[in-house]
Amino acid sequence: MTWSGEEIDLDAYLARIGYEGDKGDLSPTIGTLRALQRAHVASIPFENLEVALGRPVLLDPKSVQAKLVGLPRGGYCYEQNSLFAAVLERLGFQIAGRGARNRTRGSDLTPVTHGMLVVSVDGERWLVDTGFGYLGPVEPVPIHDGATVEQGGWTFGIRVEEEGIHVLRTLRAEGWIDLYAFAPQTLYPADFAVMNHYSSSHPQSKFVGQVVAQLPGPGERHALVRDQLTTLRTDGSSSRRQVPSGELGRVLEDVFGIEMGAEALEQLGALTGGSQ
Repeated sequence: MTWSGEEIDLDAYLARIGYEGDKGDLSPTIGTLRALQRAHVASIPFENLEVALGRPVLLDPKSVQAKLVGLPRGGYCYEQNSLFAAVLERLGFQIAGRGARNRTRGSDLTPVTHGMLVVSVDGERWLVDTGFGYLGPVEPVPIHDGATVEQGGWTFGIRVEEEGIHVLRTLRAEGWIDLYAFAPQTLYPADFAVMNHYSSSHPQSKFVGQVVAQLPGPGERHALVRDQLTTLRTDGSSSRRQVPSGELGRVLEDVFGIEMGAEALEQLGALTGGSQ
């Protein structure tokens, strides 16, 4: 199997995400896909703490499962979507990797550093992404020009540009905002490994040298970047507060469900730049 689906401990994964559907009927339907993605993003947070601590990010199935399934931890896009791809492959879904350029950082042309998935169900292609943090979709998004879906108070859409470039967008009070753009080229685990190397080690990577933890929810979405905790709400309101380094462990656990040891928290606290 391309994504090593045969190595997935399916029972452990379903328990980790608190899957409430019929575990005896996990046939590769759009209903199953929606339920799995919704449960996954609600239970496994987006975070870069291994990168922040200077540790390697491993994408082999054993390592990804040990961290994201076996521990109260999360991961960033390559870990999240590698795990989800393996689960879907195990269940008989047709999956292809894709690489995307982040468009949330203004007009600058960014490199292809985001890994996401395209899943085909009954002849229709769906954008599936469990690894775009608090801004990402929580369910599949149909891939065709003009597609619009509402997901728990959050609206997402697809626009097609020249050369077959597809853009994932989200609707805010001020209008549509581009999240990322991806080309139709298929990527494989080996490609995710190369992208992961850059994102986890290059000095210009947005994940190196700072703390990031994010979690999308049905009514609120939370993001911690350095010492700033931001909350977005479906009514368009938002709030932000500073997290002192002494509160980092509690915030990681209470808001994101992440548990870290005392030594790691001390190192991470030094990176947040927040007061004691």
